[in-house]
Amino acid sequence: MRRTAVRVLLPIVLLLAALVAGVTLWGWSQFDSEGPLEDPATVILDPGLGLQDIARRLEEVGVIGSAMVFSVGVRFAGAHHRLRAGEYAFELGVSPRAVMEELVAGEVVVHRLTLPEGLSSAEIVALVGAAPALAGEIVESVPEGSLLPETYHYVYGDDRAELIARMQTAMEAALDELWPARAEGLPFSTPEEAVVLASIVEKETGVTGERALVAGVFVNRLRIDMLLQSDPTVAYAISRGGIVLDRPLRRFDLEVDDPYNTYRHRGLPPGPIANPGRAALEAALHPAETGAYYFVADGTGGHAFAATLDEHNVNVRRYRDMQSGGAL
Repeated sequence: MRRTAVRVLLPIVLLLAALVAGVTLWGWSQFDSEGPLEDPATVILDPGLGLQDIARRLEEVGVIGSAMVFSVGVRFAGAHHRLRAGEYAFELGVSPRAVMEELVAGEVVVHRLTLPEGLSSAEIVALVGAAPALAGEIVESVPEGSLLPETYHYVYGDDRAELIARMQTAMEAALDELWPARAEGLPFSTPEEAVVLASIVEKETGVTGERALVAGVFVNRLRIDMLLQSDPTVAYAISRGGIVLDRPLRRFDLEVDDPYNTYRHRGLPPGPIANPGRAALEAALHPAETGAYYFVADGTGGHAFAATLDEHNVNVRRYRDMQSGGAL
């Protein structure tokens, strides 16, 4: 009787075993096969999602063809507790195994935010506020000149206030590096004053080879207690870093009674007028040795420098003639 039962059951057991083996081999081949994704896709997997939730999400957006195959494959690989949350970019045809490996490695999308030199803190806060994939709000005021313009990297879910803090730390680090190596005999005595001068230089010129010359002109003026007469300081006095002045300065603007108006108040203004970049900081700390006390736009994107007021007035007339279409 027992032998009969064995003869009957054995083929069934072998058949089931073969079936299980076949299904397993099929599933494993599917786990390694090209997936259904026809175009690159970005998927956000929030923290706290379990394997089944992740599998369903990936299936919904078409990254994988079967949530079940993915789940079984991940468990078979022993990786079900090692999948990381975040924002992921998947290439077309990515296999379930490759998806698993990407999630285990935490190869999340890295975003870039590049800050141009010379923006006000209000403008930078607006850029950070509009940047995609960041979380949180910036509730505290950000002092002018405290942020270092450069390219910053972040990932989905990073906090906006923390990114601002990174920018402030970068500015502090730049000053810690540059200040001790400053030129001797500068007419200012603190890193904070260096940032003020650098911010004026940054707003006066975007020409790389001119920054040190512009800084040299202002240093010369500071040494003899001459008014700096910098137009960007007047624009800042009017806007105070808020709405950018979208018109040329007028003569009556130069009379505004504000400590940032360097046409009326001697010395450096009480604070920065923008966030200067590293090159402007270096120029302020290593100004060119020049005999120039004046400069004016030359009509080609740069400036004409002069040692005397008479020379400067000639340069001004040339610029005005160029602006009006007259001969040089």
